[in-house]
Parts: sequence; C-alpha cells; structure tokens
Amino acid sequence: MINNDKYFTPKEIVAELDKYIIGQHDAKRNVAIALRNRWRRMNVKSDIQNEIVPNNILMIGATGVGKTEIARRLAKIADAPFTKVEASKFTEVGYVGRDVESMVRDLVEQAVNMVRISKKAEVMHKAEDIVEGIILDALIPPVKSTNGAKQAVTTEQPQNDAELNESTRERFREKIKKGELDDRKIEINVKQPSNPGIGMIGGGMMDESSMINLQDMLSNMMPKKNKKRRVTIAEAKKLLLEEEAAKLIDMDEVKEEAINKAQNTGIVFIDEIDKIAGGSRKGGGGPDVSREGVQRDLLPIVEGSAVNTKYGIIHTDHILFVAAGAFHVAKPSDLIPELQGRFPIRVELENLTKDDFLKILKEPKNALTKQYTALIEAEDVSLTFEDDALEELADIAFRVNEEVENIGARRLHTVMSKLLNEFLFDIPDTIVPNSKIVVNRDMVKEKLSGLVQDKDLSQYIL
Repeated sequence: MINNDKYFTPKEIVAELDKYIIGQHDAKRNVAIALRNRWRRMNVKSDIQNEIVPNNILMIGATGVGKTEIARRLAKIADAPFTKVEASKFTEVGYVGRDVESMVRDLVEQAVNMVRISKKAEVMHKAEDIVEGIILDALIPPVKSTNGAKQAVTTEQPQNDAELNESTRERFREKIKKGELDDRKIEINVKQPSNPGIGMIGGGMMDESSMINLQDMLSNMMPKKNKKRRVTIAEAKKLLLEEEAAKLIDMDEVKEEAINKAQNTGIVFIDEIDKIAGGSRKGGGGPDVSREGVQRDLLPIVEGSAVNTKYGIIHTDHILFVAAGAFHVAKPSDLIPELQGRFPIRVELENLTKDDFLKILKEPKNALTKQYTALIEAEDVSLTFEDDALEELADIAFRVNEEVENIGARRLHTVMSKLLNEFLFDIPDTIVPNSKIVVNRDMVKEKLSGLVQDKDLSQYIL
C-alpha cells in the first residue's frame, strides 16, 4: 500500500496545474484522472492489479498552448521520472538514428538520478562526518600509540600526548564545521574517473543498448586512480562529500528501486507525433524513412514490452505515455489503427485568447513578468508593470499570432524580450542601482509598434 498523503486527489492536481498553466481545463482534468488512477491501481488488493493498464493520452493542439508544460508539471506533482522525446527524431529499425527504445532508457536514467539524489540526502550527515575526519587527519594527524618495551618505558607521557592531540582535534573539528578554516589549503587524495574512450567501430553495427552496456562494463573494469591535490578546505569538502556519499549508497538498491519507480510511475511525453502520421507531408526523418515504420516500432513499447537497459530489464506495461501534436496537416486518424487504440483518451487543447494572454502575464507562479522582475532586481533595480501595459502586451501578442504564425504563449517571450532588451542592456551602466522602471501602455506602444506593423516577422518567430 502507498501512503495517501503523498498523492494528490484529481482536484488537487488540477489546482497545482492551475498555478502554472492558464485554461485547458479539459486537458488538466484528464491528466489528473490518469495520475490518480496510477495510485488507485497500486492500491488494488486483488490479483487484477497487474491487469489494469494506464489510459494513455493524446493531446491535440497548436504549438504553445500548454501541452508540454502540462505533462512536465504532472511529472513534478507525481514526483515521477519524466522524459520528453520528439517522434520525428526516431527512425525505423534498420536506419541510422535513434531507436524507439532509447526513450525508455532515458526514463530509467531519470529514475536512477532521482533515487540516487534521494539516497544521497539520507546518507549526507554520515558522509559529512567522514569528510570532516579526513580533513582533520590532513590538518592534525592522530597520535599513534607505541608498543612493546618502548610503550612500557613511557607509559604516562604517550597518554598525555594522546589526550592533548584528541583535545586539539576536537577544537579543530568544530572550526571545520563552522567553516572557519575554509580558506586553509590541505593535500587530499581524489579519485580520477576512468574513461574507457570506446567509440563506434567500423560501420556502427552495434545498437545503442549494446554500446551502453559495453561502455558501462569497461568503465567498471578499469581501476580508478587516486591523485593528490592541494586544495582549500572548502573545495575539499565538495570533492570528498560527493565521493564519500557515493560510497555509502548501495547502487544495487538504487537500480532496483529506480526500475520499479520507472515501471510504475514513469511518464513518457512523445511530442510531434503528428509528424510520423501517414497524412503528414513534412516527414520528420527524411524522405527515405517510413513514418508508418516508426509507428510500428513505437507500438510494442506503448502496448507493453520488456526493454533492456544498463540497469536491468524494464517492463513498459504501466508507464504512462502522453503523446501530443498540432495535427495541422495530418489527422489523428492518419495514425495506424493499432497505435490510435493505445491512446484512448483524446484531448483537444484550445487556442489562446487575448484574455488568456493577459492571465498568463499576471497569474502563474512563473509568469514572464515575475521572471523579468526577479532578474532586474538582482541588479538592485525595481521593475513594475501597470495593468494597461499588460493589456497592451497581451493584445500585441495575440494580434501578431493571428497575422503571422500562431506560436501560442511563446509569442509572449518575443514581445517581452523586444520590450525590455534595451533596459537589460543599460543596467547597471546607464540605469544605476536603486533606479525604478515603470512599464506603462505608452511605453509598450512606442517600443513594440514596429512589431505589429512589420509583416515580415521571421526574425521574431521562435
């Protein structure tokens, strides 16, 4: 059973997504249900648990309306391994290029990193104590006790020296903890990473999985050499802490937990899936590569299969796949029927309105206005936007999207950059610290008037 406190209800998931993404309520509801269903499956008490498969989602909508952001935020909410791939980068088996299994290997890498970071946090206090001991030994080596006749002759004195040494070491240990000795230099042994330097040989007949396993095996076989370095104690703490924490982590346990995490909570986001649909004319992998062939290669992964990775075999049956595409030329029905069947939940995302643009500038926790304000505040200059300025910015972004090419919310990056670049260049030379910049409607009109009038806006299209 899984602790319910760690998992959000569908309404809570939507509320979290609302903090970063404006609108698209239908899409948010569907991904929230899909995420909660994973918790429900893992808490099923009967033997039907393994038979419950996830309802993969196909998002249909123009670029910049929030498809990728929804999937990425969903993974963060779930604390789940997440990888994004572009379907147009895949090539059919037999051609040079990325094979579809690479997305599963990427997912496992993400899972391993997540688990390793978690385990590292658990052993950090112990690693810090070990590092302090190593630094202390370099500063004040411990007194070694003598033995035999010599020890019998000087019974009392060594004891006093040992006590004095230990007392001094404890004082210095406190100084190390407080960072009072961070600038002092010491000599430490640092392990040099091994580099097998193996590359593709000949015509590159080895597949990606075999190559990864070979490199990993050779890397483990080659001994890591110790190298003496003279560094400050502050640098020594950083170098040694990573090394000692790694020693305390059981990598076999990390691999096992990561495989389980990837299998049961992993999310794979397949973007530009419309580029491999039969009706597309843009061809993601070149004229000689069959788009239908890529779809057939994707099918067993999405249906559920065993993929070999350098950390072990991973089963993809319960990984959540979220695919997305604009489908301007192709239609979802242009995908092969078998692949369509593996994405039973279809969500059409709405184009952004002028009001949506205004909300995107004002409401999300990571709104562009807040990002630029924080950047400029780093130079001790304040930046504020009047409401009428934000309305004008939203109006300009919306009009440019209508007249040139609709790139959704990404258009706001264009207009904000055009608006503020002059200020960003002048700070701090011309616009000195403690200055105030107030952006109003007149300023927006003045700086962005040419953006709307110029019909050849190719330089501003992202």
